[in-house]
Amino acid sequence: MLLLFAVLMLVVAALMLRPRAVRVGDASPTSNLLPRLGSTGFATGGLAGFFGIGGGFLVVPGLMLAGRMEIIQAIGSALLTVGAFGLTTAANYALSGLVDWRIAIEFIGGGFAGGWLGALGAHRLARTRGALNRVFVAAIVAMALFILWHEVRCL
Repeated sequence: MLLLFAVLMLVVAALMLRPRAVRVGDASPTSNLLPRLGSTGFATGGLAGFFGIGGGFLVVPGLMLAGRMEIIQAIGSALLTVGAFGLTTAANYALSGLVDWRIAIEFIGGGFAGGWLGALGAHRLARTRGALNRVFVAAIVAMALFILWHEVRCL
């Protein structure tokens, strides 16, 4: 299963390197994009559920493809949607008493600090044409190669 996931990551990375014919500066999709966004969201959710991943690495390219967004807008939109889903799930787990609060608070604190620094870096990279895309693709490829290496080594 992880080998398939790594291959999927490499396919997504390759698709992100393709030049885009149309660039739209507005992050708001037009009504004719809504069916594309819905079907891409459905596919992303299905793949995320199948592979047991959060789906963030699929959501960003999906928003760029279906919503014709720039990567910085897709990252912000993806974080908001994933955050909303995560908040709902976190509240459910917390109400069920299934949260180790000490560990959760420490992890959240680190996440806030890392998220703030990451957003600063993303904004800086977004100013240089294609730089943020290349960094995102490099991260996906590096993770895919690590997974492939680990899985092949364990065979």
